[in-house]
Parts: sequence; C-alpha cells; structure tokens
Amino acid sequence: MPERVSDFQGQSFHKLWRDCLRRGALFKDPLFPATAQSLFYKREPPPGLTWKRPREICKDPRLFVDGISTRDLHQGSLGNCWMVAAISCLASEPSLWKKVIPDHAQQEWNPKRPDLYAGIFHFRFWRLGRWTDVVVDDRLPVSGDGVLLFCRSATPREFWSALLEKAYAKLNGCYEALEGGNTAEALIDFTGGVSEPLSPDREALSLHSDHRRTFFQTLARAHERKALITCSIRPAEGETVESALDCGLVRGHAYGITGVRKVREGLLKAGGTSRLFMVRMRNPWGTTDWTGAWSQRSQQWQQMSRAEREKVGLVVRDVGEFWMDFEDFCRYFTDVVVCRLVERALLWPSSHWREVRRYGEWAPAPTTPGSLPPAAADKRSRCGGCINHRETFLHNPQFMFEVRAKEEEVLICLQQEDRRIRRKDGGGENLPIGFEVLKVEVNRCSRVQCVVEQAASSVYMDSRSVTLRATLATGRYVVLPTTFLPGATGRFLLRLFSHSHVRLRGLLWDSVLGVARLQTAESDRTRSHVIDLQGGQSGSGRQGCVHVETSSSVDLADL
Repeated sequence: MPERVSDFQGQSFHKLWRDCLRRGALFKDPLFPATAQSLFYKREPPPGLTWKRPREICKDPRLFVDGISTRDLHQGSLGNCWMVAAISCLASEPSLWKKVIPDHAQQEWNPKRPDLYAGIFHFRFWRLGRWTDVVVDDRLPVSGDGVLLFCRSATPREFWSALLEKAYAKLNGCYEALEGGNTAEALIDFTGGVSEPLSPDREALSLHSDHRRTFFQTLARAHERKALITCSIRPAEGETVESALDCGLVRGHAYGITGVRKVREGLLKAGGTSRLFMVRMRNPWGTTDWTGAWSQRSQQWQQMSRAEREKVGLVVRDVGEFWMDFEDFCRYFTDVVVCRLVERALLWPSSHWREVRRYGEWAPAPTTPGSLPPAAADKRSRCGGCINHRETFLHNPQFMFEVRAKEEEVLICLQQEDRRIRRKDGGGENLPIGFEVLKVEVNRCSRVQCVVEQAASSVYMDSRSVTLRATLATGRYVVLPTTFLPGATGRFLLRLFSHSHVRLRGLLWDSVLGVARLQTAESDRTRSHVIDLQGGQSGSGRQGCVHVETSSSVDLADL
C-alpha cells in the first residue's frame, strides 16, 4: 500500500501543471516568488543577480544527463554543505532518490513534446513521519557572470540538483535558512530513515588496533546494508569553522563516505602491509582536499597502476572523491553519522525490525477563559523538562511498552518538529530534547508517579532527532520524551524499533474519572508495520543526571 503524501502549503503539482497547460503559461510560484524574500532574510542579494529559467541559461536543458550521480553536485555560494553531503549520499542509491524526485521520467524535458513543459517541478521530503510534496517553478538565481548562484551540476545543462535545492529552500523558508545545519537531519528528510550519530573515541582508536577493527566493521556492515554515512571534524575551542588542516581536510565540513574497503594480503605492492582498511570519502565542494597517504598525488597511489588499483577496488568514481587509510580517518574525524534506512517488507524475517510510532506534544496545562496561566508544577502539564527537574519531570507524556523475551534489543528515536522555517522571523532554533526509559512494575497500567529504576537514558541535544539503541531485559517499560527545560512546547514523533511485536501505548490522565488510563491505538493513531532497518550498531544508555549537548558545532559548516 503506497504511503500517504501531503501537499506542502496545499499546492497540488498535478492540478497546477494541468492549469498551466490549459492557460498556455509557465508556472510562477506565488508562495516562493523570484524575489529577495526567497533568497535571504539577513543580507542583501549580490549585485547583478537575476532569476532565469533553465532554457534561458542553456539551449538544451535536462533534469538528468547520463543519469544521476554524486558528480552532479557542486555546492555553490551557500553554506549548506551539510545538505549537499546528504544529497551526495542520496544520489548513490536509485531507490532513495526516486522517492525524493517522483515521476522523474515524466518531469524530464521532452524536446518532442514542448507543449507539455509548464516550468513546474515537485520533490518530496520526509517530515515528522510523513512524506511532503513540495512544488517549485524553475526560475533559479543566477549571478552576474551567468552562473547558478547556489547548487549546480558539473554538467551545465543538468538541473536536478539546483531544483531539488530550491524545493528544500522553500520547505525551510528561504535559501539562507539552509546555511548551517546537521547532516543527520538532512538524511532523515531525504530518506525517512533513522540517523545515529557516532562519536568515536579517537584516543582509544589510535592506541588499539582491535578498537579500529571493530569500528571499521561497524561502518563496513552499515555501508553493505545501504546505510548512508557522513562524517566531520569538529572544530576545537578557538578553531575556525571551514579552516583547513595541514593535511588538507577542512574543519566543520561535512564529508560523505562512499566506500568502505578491506584490501587483503597479497593484493598490495605499495601499501607496505598485508592488510589495509580503507574508506572512500567525498567532498561536496567537488575538490579533493586530502594530501596524506593514498591521496591521488601520494607515493602509495602513484606506485600502483590504474589496473592494479581497480583490481583491489581502490576506484575513484566522481569529482571530489579520495581514499584514506582508516587509521588516518580515525586520527582526524571526530563525528560520524550513520543513517539506517527503513524499508517496508511484505514478509518479516528474523533480521527485520518492526516499527511502532506515536505522535505527541509537549503542552502546558489547559486553561479556562479568564483564568491565570497554569503553574509549571500543574500535574495536567505535559512539558515538565528533563529528569533534573524532579518536581515536574513525570508530568511529561508517557508511553509504555513491554519486553516479553529474555532480552530484547530496541532502537528508540525521538524527533521534534522542524523549526528552521521560523528563522526568517527570528526563531528557528531546535529545542534541546531527549528521553528517559524507566523500568516499572509488570502490572502497571497507569502513569508513573515516582522514578524507581532508570533502564536507559538518551543524550540531550538541540537536534531534530535523538536516537538510543539499548538491550532490555524482560519487563514493562515507560518512555518519557522530554525537553531539557520545563515549559518548552512543541510536537514530536516517537519511533520504537524491535525484532518482536511490541505495542507502544500512551498513558493519559483522565480528568473526568480522576484516574490514569491507557490510550488506545485507534485514538492515538499508533502506526505499526513490518520494516527492514538496515545497518546494525549497538549502543548503551546512560543513567543519572542529564547533561545537555549542542549539535551546533557539528556539520555547521559555512556559517
């Protein structure tokens, strides 16, 4: 059964397309006009900027030229490498980009049928559990020298990346709203997957080869199962974002991992070792920064012929790609994001995961006309803050599930609504969010009134998504999604993945009966279906007091 798709801002692509054909006019989007308000909200457009349709830029425009690949992406003058890196990963997997670019064959320019061209395109993004269809016209910002101002393809007559970026800018309010971001968020928007940020222990990885081998196997397994992987170098205190290291890598810049390869004994001549662990990287800027071992000008690379490199799989496919020894990778990169892809499955083998999802809201206690605003400690409030705030913590939304097996691995993902579109109005900052997993009595069916045992705890981050993987023993558990501070409000989506059939039920306070009750699946719109969660990295929860972490230094390149 096809997934439901909602029209962004009520615009239906097919209705608008048919209307343009009937009127014989090219589409001009009234909700994202070709004006400065669609570009920036802080600074002025550069001198000489104009808006042009692809046919005004080149004679024979195409959505795709020779298919779609990572070489179609060059970042342009916008500080959105976090998004471009995610699109680069998307371009490597047809099943993914065909969801984001629906009806791609029908949207292509057709020289034999110019009467079907209406200057309108549409793209889809996954937002808070639903695919959203975004319509744009094909007017693109062009600099004074006639070059596309933002994302563009290496092939001048190919426009899919520029139009996709425009649709994403519209979804987020304007182009400038895309400056500075988190690759994990973009990967979720483009796939509907689950992003798990990894923070490698660089000291342990540098000292212990077995740690490196385990970490390499984690990335190799994720890559083999079609997970999307990006990485970055977090600037230390006093260091500048986008500043280059001596080795050529750039701090705060989002790179994509496009290959993970172990070269076995007997196949190497120049490597000086019987076994080499290698990763292939891609810079969204389309340049090869790396100057260390196995870079294209290095001694190791030059001493092997092209045929020898192809034989062992050390192939560079696109502009901006380069290989690194995994030991060097662990020395420099501080943050890795693995986006595990969620696929619906008709059958449910034991290796697949089952997802249940619940929508909820952090909201203040209800008020009556003429009454004073409720106090934060009002038990009817559903925005009590993290566990540090003992008086209000248990006022948060509560969701219960049960583990029936002796031991069960679960993956819990909390996502908040996107606020980037509010940047134009001075807002747009994510709430610091996280969640606690409490173990409760096996016969509990009401809201928790006191904390007895913490089974697991996520980190708290000002990120759209927070994920925790944990192994739980038999028993009944309650998840409390929370903001870091009491009183913060917003909508959220809670997703729970497990190998067995697990029900996730909301616990509500019934003000009429004066007792707590279980919320039924029907009334709370529980969605449960069989899926395949690709990839597999284990993690563990934390206990004790909560400490907030900021995601703003990770992948916030180009600010």
